Amino acid sequence: MNPFPDDIFTEPEDVDPDTLANLGPLTRLAGIWEGRRGVDLAPKADGPERRVYIERIEMQPIDPQANGPQLLRGLSYHVHINTEEEDITFHDQLGYWLWEPATGLVMQTLAIPRGQSLLAGGKAKADGSGLVVSARRGETEFGITSQAFLEHAFRTDSYNLDITFNADGSWSYVSDVMLTVRGQAEAFRHRDVNTLVKVGEPTPNPLAVIAAAKAG
Repeated sequence: MNPFPDDIFTEPEDVDPDTLANLGPLTRLAGIWEGRRGVDLAPKADGPERRVYIERIEMQPIDPQANGPQLLRGLSYHVHINTEEEDITFHDQLGYWLWEPATGLVMQTLAIPRGQSLLAGGKAKADGSGLVVSARRGETEFGITSQAFLEHAFRTDSYNLDITFNADGSWSYVSDVMLTVRGQAEAFRHRDVNTLVKVGEPTPNPLAVIAAAKAG
């Protein structure tokens, strides 16, 4: 059964401009975060390599987004990761976290400067303790795209991100990426784990700032 309305053009009216007040399950992610004990397990020619990393994530509210009648709330984000022993960026990532209030759908977009992007989908955990999103190579809804060398050498077959909101206000994640590495018989589970602590508050989205100024 088609869950979508016949009218695909009419946008919702009287939408609250304040994104921070309407983020639903994404509320706990808004702000600036740091974690200094991340652990990365990645494939190397001589076997898996374990690295400890330092992470900073900035998540800021965006204006409400409408696809015709569909309304999305969200955060833009930037992840920057370094290690203690190197000055060069270990990992850099941009994207959006999106939530559809009408259905409870949660989405994450992800792009990294190695020629890869994805759209993952899922929902908040039933008990409100976190979020889970996933994507699979070859899917047209929640899928993964990679440039030719990555497809040849380090093919990403699936992505799963499990976020847990902790009682102290921090949040933790486990990221599992299944890779087919050229020359290796078995799939490799590329895993990252970390816990993030808030170091800065989010900035209100542009429309909310304009609305507040007009209200005096």
